[in-house]
Amino acid sequence: MSADVTSHDKKQSWFYSDMVKQHFFHPQNFLDHDLDPSEYNAIGKVGSPACGDELRVWLLIDPQTERIQRFRWKTFGCGSAIASTSMTSVMMTENGGMTLTKAREIKPIDIMNRLGGLPARKFHCSVLCDKALRDAINDFYRRVGKFDKIVAESARMIDPVTKVTDRDIESAVLDGAQTIEQVQTKTKVGIGNPSVLPAVEELIRFYKEKYFG
Repeated sequence: MSADVTSHDKKQSWFYSDMVKQHFFHPQNFLDHDLDPSEYNAIGKVGSPACGDELRVWLLIDPQTERIQRFRWKTFGCGSAIASTSMTSVMMTENGGMTLTKAREIKPIDIMNRLGGLPARKFHCSVLCDKALRDAINDFYRRVGKFDKIVAESARMIDPVTKVTDRDIESAVLDGAQTIEQVQTKTKVGIGNPSVLPAVEELIRFYKEKYFG
């Protein structure tokens, strides 16, 4: 059986770039000790070990400039998750630290591009660290009382018949679904309730732009 993940030149299967290997074998800013509370002012968490991937990040953010001064992390996940988070930590702290406004503009595809690409089935790893980062940013604003800057990510019901939410659509797109037919195969959204399909199509476009640019 032929592999379904190849390099851009089609010469290598299950291809990992040299940059991915570098960050996997030599992860940057990995947390190998217990942090003192004075070493961070924001925590982000996403996933669960029971599901196979969990990521936690600890940030030290300058309250005046809102620049990320320090980014520490731990993950229970695969090599791609390790490399993606390591690269994210570098992106967030290089050149004096990225502002929280700019950090929120970073897309998973930006992380993947800095790594020189990831196998398609591993794209969700860059999404994992993106979500943990956003969770940490919300935690910072919660701690400093700037509640108006918190961006809540809540699930919205799209199809009350099949109980499909916008997060289900998001997961389907991240898992490779690019058309409404492919999303329906994965979620059953709109089956028997075609009135929701225009909303589904809009969400597919939104998530494709959000994650793939």
